[in-house]
Amino acid sequence: MEHIIVYGSQYGSTRRYAEKLSEQVNIPAISYKQAVDLSNIKTLVYLGGLYTGGVLGLSKTLRSLSERGQFNLILVTVGLSDPKEPENQENIRTSLQNRLPAELFQRAKIFHLRGGIDYHKLSVSHRAMMKLLYQSLCKRPLEMQTAEDRALIETYGKRVDFMDFSTLEPIIREIQKETI
Repeated sequence: MEHIIVYGSQYGSTRRYAEKLSEQVNIPAISYKQAVDLSNIKTLVYLGGLYTGGVLGLSKTLRSLSERGQFNLILVTVGLSDPKEPENQENIRTSLQNRLPAELFQRAKIFHLRGGIDYHKLSVSHRAMMKLLYQSLCKRPLEMQTAEDRALIETYGKRVDFMDFSTLEPIIREIQKETI
């Protein structure tokens, strides 16, 4: 196997994107939790949910490749914030830059997708974290709230789904360039 899609998904949005991408490009998709030999991989497409600035399962997956030479890395984050907002893109990229080796960050092709949330399915710790964030945002003066802050306040406690499979198109094109 020369090309693989690996994903880290806590609540399902990232898994759904990975499965759809797998169908579109005919490359197998597996969870990062599944032990797999990545030693012969030429192209790794990693999709990971964003949680407190990190990408779920990414560091574990990259550790298994730490002794490898060159390979193509396509990194896709999935989160609640709107990736079309420049501030959100910058925050995600800064977080990735702080967590990835410089050489790997420089050559990775990075994409961002928007997922969803169902507060009723969150773990106790994630629910508590979101409640604290919500309370903090509500105390912030309206003129200091970003559009993302207001969106979180409006949707707090609800089920929202921002998934859009058409946003996979640029990733599909990149995969096709890397795997030809």
